[in-house]
Amino acid sequence: MQRSSSFGASWADQWDTGADPSPRAPRGCGGAGKAGGAGAGVGEKTKAAAAAGLRKVKEGTAHGFQWIKDKCQKKSAGGGGKKQQGSEVAGY
Repeated sequence: MQRSSSFGASWADQWDTGADPSPRAPRGCGGAGKAGGAGAGVGEKTKAAAAAGLRKVKEGTAHGFQWIKDKCQKKSAGGGGKKQQGSEVAGY
């Protein structure tokens, strides 16, 4: 006994008008490596954008750590400031 779906055709069945490609069919005409061509510059642009973004993140992180370090040094070099007390938990 075969069950039929109560929902009718699936989304893929409704919108996919072409035949499914064979899983054994070769994709494209090239192997693993690309030798030039029209799309060769795309990877370089992406690489440059990623490098610029990483540089900005590193600079921002270094600036943030330096700011925290300066705040901690100012607090400890104040001299007449509040003395740090121990924890309220017994034994610590």
